[in-house]
Amino acid sequence: MDIPFSGSSASGFNNSSSGGVGKKPRRERKPRKAVGSPIARVLINLGVTLAVGLVYFYVNLPAINLHAEEFYGFIFLLCLVYCVCALLTSGFQGDGAKGYFNFVKKQCRIPFFLVIGLLIVALVGSATSWVLLRADSYQKLLSVQPGDFVSEVDEISYDQIPMLDRESAMKLGDRKLGELSDMVSQFEVAEDYTQINYQGRPVRVTPLRYGDVIKWLNNRSNGLPAYLIIDMVTQNVEVVRLQNGMKYTTAEHFSRNLYRHLRFHYPTMMFEEPIFEIDESGTPYWVCAKKEKTIGLFGGTDNNGAVLVNALTGACQYYEQVPSWVDHVYSADLIVQQYNYYGQYHNGFWNSIFGQRDVSVTTRGYNYLVKGDDVWLYTGVTSVGGDESNIGFILSNQRTKETHYYSIAGAEEYSAMDSAEGQVQHLNYRATFPLLLNIADQPTYFMALKDAANLVKMYAMVNVSQYQIVATGATVMECESNYRTMLRQNRLITDEQTTPLPSEPTETHSFSGTIEEIRSAVVNGNSVYFLRFAGEEDFRFRASANLAPYAPLLSEGDSVTIYYRDADVGQYWTDVYDIGLG
Repeated sequence: MDIPFSGSSASGFNNSSSGGVGKKPRRERKPRKAVGSPIARVLINLGVTLAVGLVYFYVNLPAINLHAEEFYGFIFLLCLVYCVCALLTSGFQGDGAKGYFNFVKKQCRIPFFLVIGLLIVALVGSATSWVLLRADSYQKLLSVQPGDFVSEVDEISYDQIPMLDRESAMKLGDRKLGELSDMVSQFEVAEDYTQINYQGRPVRVTPLRYGDVIKWLNNRSNGLPAYLIIDMVTQNVEVVRLQNGMKYTTAEHFSRNLYRHLRFHYPTMMFEEPIFEIDESGTPYWVCAKKEKTIGLFGGTDNNGAVLVNALTGACQYYEQVPSWVDHVYSADLIVQQYNYYGQYHNGFWNSIFGQRDVSVTTRGYNYLVKGDDVWLYTGVTSVGGDESNIGFILSNQRTKETHYYSIAGAEEYSAMDSAEGQVQHLNYRATFPLLLNIADQPTYFMALKDAANLVKMYAMVNVSQYQIVATGATVMECESNYRTMLRQNRLITDEQTTPLPSEPTETHSFSGTIEEIRSAVVNGNSVYFLRFAGEEDFRFRASANLAPYAPLLSEGDSVTIYYRDADVGQYWTDVYDIGLG
């Protein structure tokens, strides 16, 4: 029997779309079913968005403020979450690319227009903040008044001069905590070390912090038990123990964390970094300056008052005019930034690039000066040419932002530091960033000289106008005495100004004993005598011939009474201001 053969059906294959054992017909994808009614879907979308927003807000703490850049990221995130939820709950309905696009556009119309609106606001706000267009506004952020250094900056006695920088204060603080057996295993010293004027003395204060999360769990019910006060003159470290511990700090977690505590009480405010201070009664506070943008939406950062947070109770209050005991409302970086705007743009933006007539900027560092009851920021001012000299310097009140400019040409701070280090180059000491003082009506750089272990070994004074005039000394008293002598030798001061300013009254002490050994040395032209008494292993006292005239007449075996002050007690020896027989 002949079998009909067809090429189209050979071997039983059939390429037609119907009949035989061919490819299965493609099934149309069924639209995913939407969740509930339209109202229910909207409520679900909003609920999920709200939940994500609350978690994000709790963790990242953005300010609800159009001037805050993080606010825009927060809103964009919420819009994205809502759109994703809307697509999921509505079932991704639509046929083909065009159908899906129309579906997405329908579900995300409101968030889309909200994002576009915010983008427009941000772009316009950025344009109106642009320094090219608003140079005059930036230049006016800081009001600078001319000042007279001699009449406005008082001389201070040597026992009021701050002799510790931040690094040295940190070393003393860590060492002190190591002596406290009940604290050292659970707590560490925080790195705040804020310089303040406390009860008429320049000090640095810093709180403790928990050693780690486990130690926080063990101690959080009582809070942080103490803070440290480091006297910048005597180098004494005091541990102030608190009857009720500090429960609101930057070292806390959850609701007692200072940043979270602030944000929940002031959701729309922007803040500078909190500063740890204490009031005149020793109560610890956090000074949280209120930050504002004054030019366009994002430019012209400035502060307007501060929120004071009691570190013990968490009680907080906003002050437009802060109490007088507060020392830090305007940070050093903010004042430096605003002065640089003033120095660069007071003749316009283009002059700061081309020509640069009368353009000036601050130098690379700054320090602090106690003046009255406030802490003032000091920094030098130099031309943009990059030379190694200053054309003047500014002092700015960190509580009120009152700023004075002093037109005194002289050495740039790092040149003065090099000059001081050159005096002791055989000892390889390093100079700290200088502090500006008025010594005998002469603007003077004062700095500590430290060894490789970061310990203060000597002090130096350098004349600002003539930085080749450098005096050093093992104590501040000796350094100042040598400096005044050099000023007189260079005919910058009279004989009457050679004697240091009388010291503020401090508690005096006496010690009687028999001298067992005397060693002498010549320091900056002055004879200095180191005394070891019977029964002691160390040379505990030091007498300079220009301060204690009887010192050169002493002999081993003499029974004497020596007199010294609290301010003269140093790390290695105590300076003597008078000696008597018997």
